[in-house]
Amino acid sequence: MVLYNSKFKTNLSQWQVVNDVVMGGCSHAQFALNKAGFGEFSGHVSLENNGGFSSVKYSFSLLDVDNYDKIHLKFKAEPCRFQFRLKSNITDRHSYVSYFKTSGDWQEIEFDLTEFYPRYRGRNLQLSKYPGKFLEEIGFLIANKKTQDFKLEIAQIWLE
Repeated sequence: MVLYNSKFKTNLSQWQVVNDVVMGGCSHAQFALNKAGFGEFSGHVSLENNGGFSSVKYSFSLLDVDNYDKIHLKFKAEPCRFQFRLKSNITDRHSYVSYFKTSGDWQEIEFDLTEFYPRYRGRNLQLSKYPGKFLEEIGFLIANKKTQDFKLEIAQIWLE
């Protein structure tokens, strides 16, 4: 099941950027289709005013994902570390997360859904790992405790 494919005409209004300005920080980012037609999450993470993160989330109608075990990403970004985030319900305050590193080249990564663990505001929670029943939001976060520019090009996200 394809969740996002840059080849399809995409309604970008379902993607929402959330930066540390919600807590007084100074980071900034945007999500748009770039000239090559890929979804591009790019910006600058700043540590000023106790900031240090930028994120983008993609919400959609509740999906039953009980028959899927894995989620795949096809992307490109300069060497960096990102967090990939899942929500089984958009009203949950926490997300289920996994980290991945980028190489500067096009990459495909496969995640086991059962390996995503709960986090909220940078802290691990004493809850079960992702239950793998429903999915209503996916997202990316960059928060590497340093000032940095970033650009993540997203070609496709799919379940298997």
